[in-house]
Amino acid sequence: MNWSWTLNAYLARHFFVSVMIVFGTLMLMTFCIDVVDIFNRTPSKEVPLGIVIGMSLLQLGDLGQKMLPFAMLFGSILAFSRLSRSHELVATRAAGFSAWEFLAPPILVAVIMGVVTVTAINPIAASLLGQYERLEAKYIRGQASQLAVFKTGLWLRQGDADHQSVIHALRVSDQGVNLEDVIIFLYDGKDNFSGRIDATGATLKQHRWYLQNAKVSGPEGAPKTYATYQVPTDLTASQIQESFGSPDTISFWDLPRFIANAEAAGFSTLRHQLYWFSLLTMPVMFCAMVFMAASFSMRLARLGGLVQLVLAAALCGFAVYFLGSFTQALGEGGVLPVPVAALAPAIGAILLGMTLVFHQEDG
Repeated sequence: MNWSWTLNAYLARHFFVSVMIVFGTLMLMTFCIDVVDIFNRTPSKEVPLGIVIGMSLLQLGDLGQKMLPFAMLFGSILAFSRLSRSHELVATRAAGFSAWEFLAPPILVAVIMGVVTVTAINPIAASLLGQYERLEAKYIRGQASQLAVFKTGLWLRQGDADHQSVIHALRVSDQGVNLEDVIIFLYDGKDNFSGRIDATGATLKQHRWYLQNAKVSGPEGAPKTYATYQVPTDLTASQIQESFGSPDTISFWDLPRFIANAEAAGFSTLRHQLYWFSLLTMPVMFCAMVFMAASFSMRLARLGGLVQLVLAAALCGFAVYFLGSFTQALGEGGVLPVPVAALAPAIGAILLGMTLVFHQEDG
């Protein structure tokens, strides 16, 4: 096996720069499209320009994380095709380096980028996306409701500019439609405390919470007991489920604890488990993109040119993406075990890429 620090450092640097060029281009395009999209969603709400641009910037981290596999694929194609056109690839192979030795530096860079993305970039992107969703709820959807799950149970805030209420429940069922051991703190539009309701249970029906065995007290504290009591709400069952900790807004490091708390509270966490496993497989997915790009780059002459190369690689990349969406749907539906649904796209992609490289190298 041949080894050259100079050559490997050059290949790693060349690969990294190519990936960053493609990634930067994709991010710029994504940012412009996202700004236009937010403007289209707020034509009559008179949202200030600074808020729109700020929302786009907050969402950019999460969008960039989703773009990275494609940046890895097209960046690899750019790097390998440039090396091929400059005959550096031919010279390296003539010096006795096999395809596997040639691919070692890019693969190492891909693994490092995958680990950094999961452990460092993802927590930042999740925090920024959480801020984006709060601004979206305020300026676009006009909703003030928020949901959080802790070891002590469920906390839910709802209301508008005139009335606010904070709901706490020890347990939930039916994805937040039925609550048990409920306490509701009532506030007026100026966040002044206006009352409290204690109930053994609550059910969401037709924009109302129906409370059972409710004890209602005002600011002075004198409670009144009701067998049933109604509290109006703008929430629906789907809105509660949507506001229930979107996986993208939770850091990789916090997801295991969040999943445990949510399951203890009575929520289904299949989406969050799938997302966590998909983050674990991100370095593998990056390696798969490098292998696929390398296999196509080695066949550049036979494919007939750069356009055919990019098209073939793009089709493979989107095929992997749709496979991931398909297995995720199966995982969320309980058809496939969560680890299998999350790991299958990455494992399938890297096996395909390695098979193509084996075919090119050994015939």
